[in-house]
Amino acid sequence: MELASVSDRIKLLREEMRERGIDMYIVPTSDFHESEYVGDYFKTRSYLTGFTGSAGTAVVTQEEAGLWTDGRYFIQAQGELSGSSITLYRMGEEGVPTVKEYVKENLREGGCLGFDGRVVNARDGETYEKIVKDKQGDLAVVEDLVGAIWEERPSFPKNPAFVLEEKYAGESVQSKLGRVREKMKEEQADIHILTSLYDIAWLFNVRGGDIAHVPVVMSFAVITLEMCIWFVHPEVLNDEVCRYCEENHISISEYEAVYGYVESIPAEKRVLLNKSIVNYRICSGLKAELVQAPNPSEWMKAVKNETELANIRHAHIKDGVAFTKFMYWLKNHIGKETITEISAADYLRERRQEQDLFLDVSFDTISAYGANAAMMHYAPTPETDAALRPEGFLLVDSGGHYLDGSTDITRTMALGALSHEQKLYFTTVCRSNLNLAAAKFLYGCRGTNLDILARGPLWELGLDYKCGTGHGIGYVLNVHEGPNAFRWKQSSDPGGDCVLEGGMVTTDEPGVYLEGQYGIRTENELLCRNAEKNEYGQFMEFEIITYAPIDLDAILPEKMTERERGLLNEYHKIVYGKISPFLNDGEREWLREYTREI
Repeated sequence: MELASVSDRIKLLREEMRERGIDMYIVPTSDFHESEYVGDYFKTRSYLTGFTGSAGTAVVTQEEAGLWTDGRYFIQAQGELSGSSITLYRMGEEGVPTVKEYVKENLREGGCLGFDGRVVNARDGETYEKIVKDKQGDLAVVEDLVGAIWEERPSFPKNPAFVLEEKYAGESVQSKLGRVREKMKEEQADIHILTSLYDIAWLFNVRGGDIAHVPVVMSFAVITLEMCIWFVHPEVLNDEVCRYCEENHISISEYEAVYGYVESIPAEKRVLLNKSIVNYRICSGLKAELVQAPNPSEWMKAVKNETELANIRHAHIKDGVAFTKFMYWLKNHIGKETITEISAADYLRERRQEQDLFLDVSFDTISAYGANAAMMHYAPTPETDAALRPEGFLLVDSGGHYLDGSTDITRTMALGALSHEQKLYFTTVCRSNLNLAAAKFLYGCRGTNLDILARGPLWELGLDYKCGTGHGIGYVLNVHEGPNAFRWKQSSDPGGDCVLEGGMVTTDEPGVYLEGQYGIRTENELLCRNAEKNEYGQFMEFEIITYAPIDLDAILPEKMTERERGLLNEYHKIVYGKISPFLNDGEREWLREYTREI
């Protein structure tokens, strides 16, 4: 995006603000459903500021413009905002105000704060509402001002929906609705408003294509104890989906009709919803009593059923075959032909496409060479596409959606000579990954209790990474899924730090990121499962379900304990057993060498 166009857009936005008497305008990264990733139609913050990362909030006044983003994007944002008038606020850094603190400090007495009430969640919206009230000001939340200046805005996403058969989902929609209604009864709720696209897709056993690499359908749902309404664009539903809805007593209504519906709910009803997800416009239109709680479906979908788990294991074998073939090709062709970050990512995608039941990649592949890998969420573009040389590291974070599961794997691969420091840090990241995966713990532990197992080896070297250690994985849904996670900082979301349950799948992905030099990350998925139960309680453990070699060319065995070497050797033994039957002779011999005991 041209910097001049960014300046022009901010100028146009300020003109719209002046016309309406708005002093400060907030532009988050969100759709009407608080989705992590959004379709092109909703990329208003990116359009306005030129910052293309998936997380961030812009705040514009008549005098200033700021962009807030987290540690994953500091380097990228610094580069993309360079030369503009936009100030980068590094979230979580010492002395940096939060967006809310900035608004409270800088909104004038009697001032007007604006935002599109559909793209701000109710919890945040109510905080802004209180700030404005304390300043005796006004809120302007009914217009999308960036949309007013966006002349060639992409169209609203309306892609075909499809039914995810029960042989993949493992549970019928009626069973899932029954479980949700039981939770509603526990909360003494008459109505449940569900706006999370992931939860709706899981609950109804439907998928779509309205967000790139996130197979969801733009929609809202309302569940009562007797009925269920799906607010969706009818044109995305074919005859099969319509019959399916009719058979399962799911009524269809227009997408935008949800706003009128919630306003019609009688005041004496009790409505269960999650204010961290439901948008401010919906909540502000409700007269009924609210029961604020996490969506019951969030926890339900995080605990995979036995059918899903069997499918997921199978999907990971296929994905491991694809990644191992890619790694074999990379190791054998580097320095002999022209390979770039993009061509490497394309080759890996082709290997995934060869696998049975492949749908799509599960996110834009991070194929990052050298210093580019220091940007955690770097994705190559034609302008940044680096040519690979037979030296240093290539970091590839990638995954696939298959009808039988979704995957997320990162491997950092040595392309040639490495320094002692590079090998030391690679080995330390490997140790961090293995130590977390080998955890054994009593039931009741949360991700915050275990995160130190991954960070410990890095902290000993005075290193850290500015992100969580791991996240939950959706089943043919968003590759990032809560509430399970590994992190050391407590989440501000009441449902954001849950007990680790058997059946939850969480990534294990420690790393080292040195700006201007290189990045290292090793990522496997861990399935939480029951171990023994005795007089001390129920013990839990993890099963690694990601299968691909960790590059022994970058390992310093002497920097690992005997236990850690044993863990790596055992993991590689499993990888060889799972993957080798699906390789040709050359690939198999190569894998034998790269999974050898050290």
